[in-house]
Amino acid sequence: MQFVQNFPFFCILLTLICAVITSVLKGAAARRMTVFVIGAVTAMTAAVAAFTLSTGQSYVYLMGHFPAPWGNEIRAGALESVVMLVFCLVILFSFMGGLHKSILQIEASKYNIYCIMVDLTLLSLLALVYTNDLFTGYVFIEINTIAAAGLVMIRQNGKSLVAAVRYMIMNLLGSSLFLIGVVLLYTITGHLLMANLHESIAALAASGEYRVPLTMAAGLITVGLSMKSALFPFDTWLPGAYSNSTPTASAILSSIVSKGYIFLLVKVYMRVFGLDVIVSLGVCDVLFVFGAFGMVMGSINAVRAKTTRMMIAYSSVAQIGYIYLALGMGSVGGVLCALWHVVAHSATKSMLFISSAEMDEASGGTHLRADLRGCFYRSPLAASAFTLGAANLVGIPLLSVFMTKLLLANEALAAGGRHTAVALAVLAISTLLNAQYFLGTATELFIPRRDGQQGQAVRIGALAAVGLIGFIALNLILGFFARDILAALADGLARFA
Repeated sequence: MQFVQNFPFFCILLTLICAVITSVLKGAAARRMTVFVIGAVTAMTAAVAAFTLSTGQSYVYLMGHFPAPWGNEIRAGALESVVMLVFCLVILFSFMGGLHKSILQIEASKYNIYCIMVDLTLLSLLALVYTNDLFTGYVFIEINTIAAAGLVMIRQNGKSLVAAVRYMIMNLLGSSLFLIGVVLLYTITGHLLMANLHESIAALAASGEYRVPLTMAAGLITVGLSMKSALFPFDTWLPGAYSNSTPTASAILSSIVSKGYIFLLVKVYMRVFGLDVIVSLGVCDVLFVFGAFGMVMGSINAVRAKTTRMMIAYSSVAQIGYIYLALGMGSVGGVLCALWHVVAHSATKSMLFISSAEMDEASGGTHLRADLRGCFYRSPLAASAFTLGAANLVGIPLLSVFMTKLLLANEALAAGGRHTAVALAVLAISTLLNAQYFLGTATELFIPRRDGQQGQAVRIGALAAVGLIGFIALNLILGFFARDILAALADGLARFA
C-alpha cells in the first residue's frame, strides 16, 4: 500500500483531533485552526483524487486489525475522492467568504463552538463519503445532524432557534427511519459491511426470499435520507434553516450537508442493494414522482419568495428534485446524472448564498429582492458571482448545470413511455421558472435605479473576495471541463459496485 492511500483515514483523524483542540481555543485562534484543518484535508483529498484517477483503481482501507465481517472499513476511489474534493473546496470558500459576517453575527464567547461545528460537519462528510460500513454511516449521520443544527442556532436569535428545532425534529425522524432500515437489513443478513450486505441481498433477491422485509428496509432508508436531504414534501424545515443562518452556515448546509446524505443513499443503492434490486422493488418509481413534484413546487415557491435568501433556499428544493428525478430513472446513466448534479449544485448554491449576503449589505442591509436594483454598481464582485450562479442554475450552455439538464433529457428519452413525457415536461417547466426568478433578479442588479442614486460602492473584505473568486473559478472549471470530470465520475461509478 502506498502512503497516499492512508490519507482518507488521516483526514478523518486530523479533523477529529482539531475539533477537540478548537474547543479550548478562542476567536482568531479557533478560526486559524479551522482554516488549517480544511486546507490540510483539501490537500490530502486532492492527492487521493490524483492517485485514484492516475491508477484507475479503488481500494479498501482496513480500520484496525480485524478483517471483514468483524472489522470496519473505509473505501476510496475516483468517485469518492473527486466528490469529496469538491465538498472540501466548497467548505473552504464558504468559511472564508462568510468569515467577516460570522464574526459580526456570532457572540465572541461562542465562536469556537461555531468552528467546532464546521469541523464536525467536515468530519461527518468525510465519513459518509468514505465509509464502507452501514452502521458507521448512521453514526456520522447523527454527528452531521447535530453539527448542522448547531450551525443554524449559533446566531442565538428567535428565528434561528425555531429553525434549529424544526431542523432537529425532521432530521432526527429521518435518522430514526434510516436506523430501523439498517436494523432490518442486519436482522435479515447478519452483516453491516456493504460488500457483505450486497452478496447476501443478491442471493435473497435471486431466491425471492424476504422480499417484503427487503422492500421495507429499502423504503425506510430512502424515506429517512430523503427527509434529511429535503426532498419535497419533506422540505418544510429547509427555508427557515437556510435563510436564518450565517452566510457560511447557509452555504454549507445547502450545498454539501444534504448532498452527503444523497451520496450515502447512492452507496446504499449501488453497493448494498444493487441498482437492479432497487428497481425491482419499485423504489425508483416513487423517487421519480416526488422528484418531479419537487422540481416544480420548489421553483414555484422560489418565484413567490420576497427575500433573496428565501428564494435561494426554495431553489434548493427544486434542485434536490432534479437529483431524485435522475435517481428515479433507475439506470446507471440516471445515477451518474444525479452525482454530477450533486457536484454542480454544491459549487453553485454556496456561491449564491455568500454573494447574496454581500449584496444585501451593499444595499443597506436589506434582504428584499426588490431592493437589489443596481447592486452591480455598489458591489460588482458579489453581483458578478450571483449572476454566474443564477445563469448556471438556469442551465446556460458551457456551465455545469447545463450538463445536468442535458443528461437528464437524454435519460428521459432513453427511458421511453410516461417517464419521457413527465421528465421532459417538468424539466421545461422548472427551467422556465428558474429563468423567471434567477435571471429576473440577476438582470435587476445591472439596471440603474430610477432615481439615479446608485449608492456608495461597498468594499468587500479580502477573505470574502478570495472566497467569491474561488467559487467563480470552481464553477467555471466545472463548466469548461465538464466532460473530463464527468468521465472521471463515470469511471468511478463503474468501479463503485
